[in-house]
Amino acid sequence: MQYDAYLFDLYGTLIDIRTHESDPALWETVAAHYSALGAQWTGETIREAYKAECARQPAKETQNPEIDLAPVFEALFTQRGVTPTREQIAEAAWLFRSTSTEHLTLYEGAEALLKALRKRGKVILLSNAQVLFTRPELKLLGIDGAFDRIYISSAYGCKKPDPAFFGQPVRDFGLDPARCIMIGNDPYCDAAGARAVGMAAWCIRSEISPEEAPLTLYDQPEMDLRLVRDMLCK
Repeated sequence: MQYDAYLFDLYGTLIDIRTHESDPALWETVAAHYSALGAQWTGETIREAYKAECARQPAKETQNPEIDLAPVFEALFTQRGVTPTREQIAEAAWLFRSTSTEHLTLYEGAEALLKALRKRGKVILLSNAQVLFTRPELKLLGIDGAFDRIYISSAYGCKKPDPAFFGQPVRDFGLDPARCIMIGNDPYCDAAGARAVGMAAWCIRSEISPEEAPLTLYDQPEMDLRLVRDMLCK
């Protein structure tokens, strides 16, 4: 079946990523960066302040709320009497992300898959992620222009499997959910979430997939985006 829209998850589906946010060396690096800008922290104190600020952020009244980390990184300045610029907030967030990332690469066949499907319908990114992290990573990996629209959960206050998040591209493009398919690596957030709003789902088992049993049109037991392309482009 040819679909009108192909919705993609990002991490674990198109991008292979490993992060280590619990590493003390990360927090020492972040503390040094803030301190150099006048916001004095130690690695231990900034880590605890970060956790507290994340818990303090207001959550949208929706089934699966998502916070935006931009105010968290801003608060780590203002708590120490520094008023940051937007550029300084983005820079601090990217330092955190890039330092905490051990591995970041496209899965083989990702670009070819996106290019092939874009000839058949809309190609949409629907990612549970943070704008301050994901936008630079899409650009770094060269796929920031591979989608007709990019939806990142932190910008909408909700995340998959929330029907409100799935519904955003449906409303924006006037799509029929029955003619859409969600391609992801999470049987709950991606597959079950898509099915709940009437979309088809394709679940790819990658190394960072959760263990829950999938609820999908098709469960692919291992990462192979060439197989996805072959099947969806028949």
